[in-house]
Amino acid sequence: MADDLRSTMERVGERFNLGEYEIDAYLAVLERGELTASEIAGETDIPQPRVYDTVRSLSDRGLVELRESRPMKIVAVDPGEAFGDIRSSLAEMVDELEARYTAPTRDTEAVSLVKSRSTILRYIEEVIEEAEYELTVSLTPDLLRRFRETLATRIADGIAIELLVTPASRAPSPEEFEYDAIATEVRGRRGITTPVIAVADGEYSVYATQDALRDDRDRYGVIFNRSALGFLVSGFFGTVLWSTAEGIATDGEGRPFPRTYASIRRAVKDVHELDGNFRAVITGRDVETGNEVRVEGPVVEYQFDESEQVASITVEDPEGGRVSIGGLVAALEDVEGQEIRLDRA
Repeated sequence: MADDLRSTMERVGERFNLGEYEIDAYLAVLERGELTASEIAGETDIPQPRVYDTVRSLSDRGLVELRESRPMKIVAVDPGEAFGDIRSSLAEMVDELEARYTAPTRDTEAVSLVKSRSTILRYIEEVIEEAEYELTVSLTPDLLRRFRETLATRIADGIAIELLVTPASRAPSPEEFEYDAIATEVRGRRGITTPVIAVADGEYSVYATQDALRDDRDRYGVIFNRSALGFLVSGFFGTVLWSTAEGIATDGEGRPFPRTYASIRRAVKDVHELDGNFRAVITGRDVETGNEVRVEGPVVEYQFDESEQVASITVEDPEGGRVSIGGLVAALEDVEGQEIRLDRA
């Protein structure tokens, strides 16, 4: 099996290992269907003495046919036929490689540093796809278009999405872009210093500079892998980025209840903006003991500042006591709410 896989990889590599002259000659023949060696030299930058060696190399790979006439004619082979065997070999090779692939044990790593643009993009997409109820993302306009379909799928799944587009001056206008199909609420923030961020359910998150996604040189991205440290990114997004951005579009009022939140700010904002009485279930930790707690009961009081830097709710527990979640940058709360579920009372 190892020998078969190796030979397949060598065969695929040999077929695609085309030099600059071979690529130029092949494309010229494909476009015209049939050319002589002189015509290839005239239509490309291939020196006349190198044309014959170049087209014979293409013939050996089965990409063209040589007709030994005077002058010799180089005839294109249908790409579907020329690459048919490679297509099946590639599919088989990928299956074999996936069978051998051992996934890295990322689950045990709370924080990872990555320096590859493609790796950062892969993690952003993974975070978007893995959100179960809430997603916050900060994207450039180019990344917005790149992940447009993925975000639309998550909105269709019922995920609440806060989308920040930066720099705002380059963000598409609501008239030309269907923001309501990809996000619950959209804001724009000026400046290229605003980082690119994706946070799923307040935990699994990616933080990267905009420069890291323009090139790979001396740049980085940080991955908080399903860790409580992800709340650092989520808190930074809510208190520093989101609160200093300007509104672009909103389409979250029609979402059904119950709703689940990783952000106390978003939960309190909904209580503030929507009429009615609410009942809450908060899962989190006691801020003094660190013990896991669950608080359930009616929301009897809330505080919400339009700057969104102050957000808290007070829940009455079954014994009649009152428990506070949130406050000014969550500094005075009784319980650190890690998952907040709101329903109409």
